Amino acid sequence: MSISKEYIKGRGAQSNVPNRFDVHNHEFRDDFLNYCAAEGDDFQESKTTIIDTFPKTIVNKVASPDVGMEFSLNPYQGCEHGCIYCYARNSHEYWGFSPGLDFEQKILVKRNAVELLEKKLRSKSWEAVPIVLSGNTDCYQPIEKKLKITRQLLKTFLKYKHPVGIITKNALVQRDLDILKELAQDNLVTVNLSVTSLSEETRRILEPRTASIKKRLETIEKLAAANVPVSVMMAPIIPSINSQEIMPLVKEIANRGALSVGYTIVRLNGAIGTIFTDWIRKTMPDRAEKVLNQIESVHGGSLNDSRFGTRMKGEGEFADQVKQQFKIARKLYLKNRERKPLNCDLHEQYKDGQLKLF
Repeated sequence: MSISKEYIKGRGAQSNVPNRFDVHNHEFRDDFLNYCAAEGDDFQESKTTIIDTFPKTIVNKVASPDVGMEFSLNPYQGCEHGCIYCYARNSHEYWGFSPGLDFEQKILVKRNAVELLEKKLRSKSWEAVPIVLSGNTDCYQPIEKKLKITRQLLKTFLKYKHPVGIITKNALVQRDLDILKELAQDNLVTVNLSVTSLSEETRRILEPRTASIKKRLETIEKLAAANVPVSVMMAPIIPSINSQEIMPLVKEIANRGALSVGYTIVRLNGAIGTIFTDWIRKTMPDRAEKVLNQIESVHGGSLNDSRFGTRMKGEGEFADQVKQQFKIARKLYLKNRERKPLNCDLHEQYKDGQLKLF
């Protein structure tokens, strides 16, 4: 296993934990690490690598009852944002990579995503149901600025008048405001922006390559001003890191025009427990054990909870306190705001990409 004894700036994970499907794993010996330090060499590659893929399907059926979506579409696998808590890290193991640094450095691009989506939407058996971009990894991560796959996907949804949801923590979504406004005219789009904290310092260490808090709040404001429905996910709530920010954060996003707010409580499933523990002991050594113990208290004594119904919100005294704070915050700051269900009635008339007259 690759272990760095020093904090790696600009990355979330601090090591490459073993892939659970690999028969063998490797580690760096101290004498090798000492040699690299003496020579001023990096002991592991720190650049991001783009890998082209050509899957057979692109729209995924979501089986979990906890996530509030039926279908998702991810144009990218892996995510350069590097959020330390990201549940999607484990999915990188199915591609033969580590959920640690590999997840942030080896980004798989689905080059035929637009073609596959169009094929799906034209299928006679397909009935319109909202498809969510970024059910796993962020569709507006840095590589999107160059490749514009997400933008082309949105154009496809517009062409076929099909409802689409977006989950992102990147201000790059502003680039596509022209398409989003057209979709919004027919109630075909909703944007969920992830805002985990109002503290830029907290953002920087939790989510090292994401948009700044200032840019995210600006994005909420611009989307709302353009009549594009925008909501916020404060996810995840991490005890003693951002749990004290619930009330001020909901007030701020309400002032910017958000329609609603949702949340999850952090759970460190699979290899993420090891990755997060390594990270917090390097970034917050003074409170690492406190945070880890509080996370365990929410999930029955474990860092992870895989039980449907409780895994996203937790249980116990801390989880109840969080639930009550959100209840009060919504009542104070988001009262009488409504997020309408997306329009699924137009697509059948545009099955071929244009309005059917008969």
